[in-house]
Amino acid sequence: MTDTDSTPADKFERWANLYSTHKAFSHPSELHGSLCGRLAAGARMNSEEWLQVVCEHLGLPASAAEESPELAEFMSAAYDEALAALKASDMSFQPLLPDDDYSLDQRVQALSAWVRGFLEGMASGAGASLGEAPPEIRELIEDMVAISQVSDSEEDSEDGEYQLNEITEYVRLGALAVFTEFNPPETASTGASPSTTLH
Repeated sequence: MTDTDSTPADKFERWANLYSTHKAFSHPSELHGSLCGRLAAGARMNSEEWLQVVCEHLGLPASAAEESPELAEFMSAAYDEALAALKASDMSFQPLLPDDDYSLDQRVQALSAWVRGFLEGMASGAGASLGEAPPEIRELIEDMVAISQVSDSEEDSEDGEYQLNEITEYVRLGALAVFTEFNPPETASTGASPSTTLH
């Protein structure tokens, strides 16, 4: 199951349906953010490690991925797609967020959840090296912390829509900036290496 030809809205709905199937109380955007944060910080996970993170986030036993081939297949594809999107030279990467069929408040909460997950994933993936990041990355992280703490929005309005779009774009470009900082350009020799070493 691949999302490469789907719209961001379709992608979110598939994640949301999966969450509903497994009766998860957490937010799909948060798990996607956590994955992207780890990848952006330079960490890589094998399939078993990633599915363990998935099961923990969904509140499922570790054996759930083995018992549900659909879950394992979906999330393995999601991992590959997120990494490919972050690497893409066209900078087309998008956070997993609902579209404007959802209320402004729901979309603000989803963005907050994605950023919260991204920060947690980045801290997990980068560890102490975050403290050695350049000033602009540290400033970006501070901004993301503030965004992650926003829990609601004023009633739907054009101004609110504009602000959400601006913040979402800032977060999107920020995630790409972190990825660029912590992931050296791949060469023929490093492209196949799953190393998690950070410099």
